Amino acid sequence: MYIDVLLIITAVTGATGESVDINFGVAGRKLSPVHDLNRRAAYIQHKRNKRLTAMVGDNFVLTCSHKSNIKMLVWNISPEVGGPCTLGYRADNNPTHTNCTDSVNWKFRPNQHPALETGQVGTAHEGNYTCETVATEGNFVATYYLTVLAPPTLTLFCDDHGNPVCKAVAGKPAAHLSWVPGGNFTLAQEGHDNGTVTVVSELTANSANRTNTTCVLSHPAGTQSKSIACHPSKIIMRYLHCIITFASLLGLLFLLGVLHLYTFCDSSLSCSKEAREERANAEVQEDNEKLVQAKESSIVRAVWAYF
Repeated sequence: MYIDVLLIITAVTGATGESVDINFGVAGRKLSPVHDLNRRAAYIQHKRNKRLTAMVGDNFVLTCSHKSNIKMLVWNISPEVGGPCTLGYRADNNPTHTNCTDSVNWKFRPNQHPALETGQVGTAHEGNYTCETVATEGNFVATYYLTVLAPPTLTLFCDDHGNPVCKAVAGKPAAHLSWVPGGNFTLAQEGHDNGTVTVVSELTANSANRTNTTCVLSHPAGTQSKSIACHPSKIIMRYLHCIITFASLLGLLFLLGVLHLYTFCDSSLSCSKEAREERANAEVQEDNEKLVQAKESSIVRAVWAYF
């Protein structure tokens, strides 16, 4: 059941002096007065807003004004995410009233110590906490603002291109990433529903001669660092191997072509020389035959002329 808690303080002046009537309302219904404080004046002491910090997963205790004779006590909680809730206690009505979740409750009995405890602090617990106390000493108000820190998880790995990638996962607030030694890098952030942020940084100008790279995470919850040595990926190595093999094949084919051309030209020149020699020999032989025939013809003509 949703329970509204109403704190009403009324100062009444009478012949016998000043008194304070306190009424505690539940679900908008006003109850009878609890007690006359029978004192000269009602006053409120308000402590300044205190800023407190807690880590996710911790148990956290918020203290209120601890007075000897508490008449009524109310904790008003206004988280940054979700709706408000209230924890209330009345001395004349021993049971307490609340519409808060089980993660927020009294650490002890309110009449013993009015401390509030949050078990397993989460990001949803961040917000304002106000304690209002009515006691014989007076009325007291204490306010707090609780900041919840979520330490990020640091991961470091090498991508498919051989570049180091650093991640700060689920931090609150967002972590700051840096590289040692430095270089050109990309940075991206991704927000989550619970208020945490994941930061990703990739070092894009990683030197081939660099043997070790360190990612440094800075966060209010603490500083972390990891180192890694990235090498060219297997894909790039296979690509380079294919290029080298292809270039070698092209070079071999070129050499074979040059050798074949040289052999062809050399054989062509040899054939041309032999052909010229054969033609020259044939011409010489033909001239010799013509000379022999001419001589034979001269002899025959001389014989016929003799007879």
